[in-house]
Amino acid sequence: MKIALYGRVSTKDKGQDTENQMLQLREFARAQGWEIGREYVDYISGKKSDRAEFQRMFADAGQRRFDLVLFWSLDRFSREGALETLKHLERLTGAGVGWKSFTEQYLDSCGIFKDAVLAILAVIAKQERIRLSERTMAGLERARRQGRVGGRRALVCDRERVWKLSEAGCSMRQIGSEMGISAASVCRVLRERA
Repeated sequence: MKIALYGRVSTKDKGQDTENQMLQLREFARAQGWEIGREYVDYISGKKSDRAEFQRMFADAGQRRFDLVLFWSLDRFSREGALETLKHLERLTGAGVGWKSFTEQYLDSCGIFKDAVLAILAVIAKQERIRLSERTMAGLERARRQGRVGGRRALVCDRERVWKLSEAGCSMRQIGSEMGISAASVCRVLRERA
C-alpha cells in the first residue's frame, strides 16, 4: 500500500518542528510494510485549511497518488472544529483514500470502527453547529436589548419620485443618479410597488 504522511506544527520560529511526528510515522509505516509515497509538512496553524501542503495533499489524493494518509493526531491534521475536520476526512474517503491517526488508533477509516467514529464526529459537528447558532442568536438578542438592530438599513428616499421617474421612462441608473441612491436601491423601491 502506498501512503502519504502529514505533519504539522504551528510555527517554525518557536523551535517547533515536525521531525518527532515524522520519525514515528515513518517507523510505523515501515513496520506495516507500507510504501511512503509523499510527505506533507505545514508550519502554520491548523485553524484554517488554506495550508499549502494540506491543499497539495488533497490535490494528490484526488489523483489517487496514494491509498492512505497517516497523520500523528487529529489536532495535527486539523483544528478547524469537528464539522470542518469531518468534511476533510469525508473528502479523502470520497477520493478513495483512507486515513489513519497514529496516536488515536480508533481514528482509522480502514478499521472496524470507521462508521462509528464518523457517526460520533458527525454528532459532535452537529452539536458544534447548534452551539454556534445559539451563540449567534444570543449575541443578536443582546444587541437588540442594547438598541442595535442588525440587517440592512432602511432606505430613505422619496419613493413617489422614484416611481414617477420610472414611469417617465428613466433607467434605474438614471433614477439612482438623480436621487443619490444606487441602481439596486431603485430596483428595490420599484419592486415594492409591484
